Amino acid sequence: MPDQKIANPAKRLLIVDDDRLVLSLVSSGLTDAGYSVSTAESAEDAEAWLASGARPDLAILDVRMPGQGGLYLAQRLRELDHIPFMMLSAYSDAQIVEQATACGALGYAVKPLDIPQLVPAIEAALARANELQGLRETRQHLQKALDAERNISVATGVYMVQHGLKRSDAFNLLRDSARKQRRKLADVADDVVGAHESPDLHVRRRLP
Repeated sequence: MPDQKIANPAKRLLIVDDDRLVLSLVSSGLTDAGYSVSTAESAEDAEAWLASGARPDLAILDVRMPGQGGLYLAQRLRELDHIPFMMLSAYSDAQIVEQATACGALGYAVKPLDIPQLVPAIEAALARANELQGLRETRQHLQKALDAERNISVATGVYMVQHGLKRSDAFNLLRDSARKQRRKLADVADDVVGAHESPDLHVRRRLP
C-alpha cells in the first residue's frame, strides 16, 4: 500500500472487473490511497450504476469480461458526458492497447496490479482528463462566440433589408434596441434571427 495518500481525496473512481478478488484488492488499495471508490462486476452493472446519475472522475475498466467487455463500456463512457477512463488487462496485447487508445483510454495497466505503481498512472490520467475538459470548454466558448458574431451579422442584415439602412446604421439600430431592452446584443440578435427564420412569417427573405 502507498505510504502517503493522494493530495485530493475527493476524486471518485469506478472500477469494473469481473474478478471479485482483483476488484476487492484494487478497491481496498485505492481506498487506502485516499480515493472514493465504487465497483461493478460487469459492463452491465456499471451502466446501471451510471443510470442512477452517478459520475466518476475516472473509470478503470477490465478489457475482458463476460457479456459486454471493457472496450464496449469504454465507448459508452466516451459518449456519456465524456467520462474519462483507463484500461486493465491480464495481457500486454499490442492490438488491445491500440483499440483502447482508439477508444480514448487515458492509460493502460497490466495485471497483477501494484497499487503504488497504479496511483501515479491514475493521477496522470486524471490530469490529462482535466486538460481535455479544459480544451472542450474552450472550444465551446469559442463556438458560442462565433455563433453570437454570426447572429449579430445576420440580424444586422435583416435590419438593413427591413428598414432600408446601410450596414453601419442597421448595426447601430440593433445595438440601440439592445440597450433600450437592457439585454445583451447577442441575445437581441438571436431573437431577430429566430423571428426572421420562423415559418410563421408570411414573407421570408434569405440573406447571403
